[in-house]
Amino acid sequence: MFIAPWLIGFLLLTLWPIAQSFYLSFTEYSLLEAPVWTGTDNYANIFNHDDTFTKSLSVTFMFVLISVPLKLFFSLLVAMALSKNVRGMNLYRTAIYFPSLIGGSIAVAALWRNMFGLEGYVNQVLSWFGIQGLGWITNPDTSLGTLILLNTWQFGSTMVIFLAGLKQIPQELYESASVDGAGRFRKFVSITLPMLSPVMFFNLVLGVIGSFQTFTSAFIITKGGPINSTYMYALFLYEKAFKHYQMGYASALAWILLVIVAVLTALNFFASRYWVFYESDGGKAK
Repeated sequence: MFIAPWLIGFLLLTLWPIAQSFYLSFTEYSLLEAPVWTGTDNYANIFNHDDTFTKSLSVTFMFVLISVPLKLFFSLLVAMALSKNVRGMNLYRTAIYFPSLIGGSIAVAALWRNMFGLEGYVNQVLSWFGIQGLGWITNPDTSLGTLILLNTWQFGSTMVIFLAGLKQIPQELYESASVDGAGRFRKFVSITLPMLSPVMFFNLVLGVIGSFQTFTSAFIITKGGPINSTYMYALFLYEKAFKHYQMGYASALAWILLVIVAVLTALNFFASRYWVFYESDGGKAK
C-alpha cells in the first residue's frame, strides 16, 4: 500500500515512456500520423548519412571534456576556502551557493547572452581598460567557451558535496602530518585528495551525465550557432522532435545518448578502482 503511489507513478510516468520511446526509435513517427515500423533505418541514417549527428556529438564531447574538470576544480577550490572556521562563514556559503539555485533557468541564460553580447557588460568592462571586445557568443572561436563558463559558474551543488566530504576528514590526520613535518601541499596530496576521492568520483559521474544533457544554455544563448559551434546533442535531439516532428528519429537519438552515457559511466566505474580510496578497504583502491 505504501509503495503503491510511487510504483504506479514509476510504471506510468517513467518505465512506460522509456519502453515507448524504444519502440518509436524503430519507427517513422510525426505525431500527426500513426507510427510506421521501419526497423533500424533511423539508426542507419544517423550513423551513415547525418553529418549533423557527428558535429553535435563532437561539440558535446568537447563541452564535457572541458567543463566537467573545470567545474570540479573550482568547486573543490571554493569548498576548501569555505571549510575554514571564519566568522560569518554560513553567510558566505549561502551567497556562493545561491547562484546555483537559478543557474539553469532561462532568465540566467538570457542574462548570460546579454553579458557576452557585442554591447554586453563584459565588453563594457573591457573598454574601461582600453580593450576592444568582441561578440563572444557570435564568434565560433569563443561561443562554446561562454557556455563552458556558464556551466562552470553553476558549481554550487558540487561545491556543497565537496564541503560535506571535507567535513568528514578526521582532523587527527592533519595533526599527525604536521608533527611529521608535512606542508600544506603534502597534506593536500596525501590526505585531502585520497579521502575526498569517493566524493570526487560521485561528482564526476553526475557531472558527465548532466553535461551531456545540456540544453537550455545552447538553446537560449546561441541557438546552436554560430556555424553549429555550440550545437549540443540535446539541442539537435530537441529540434528533430519538436521542430521537424521526427519523433522516431529523435527517439533513436535519445537511445544513442543513453548508450554513450552508460558506456562512459561504466568506464568511470572501472577506472575508479585505480584512484578512488575507501576507508572500509583500509585506504586502498579496489
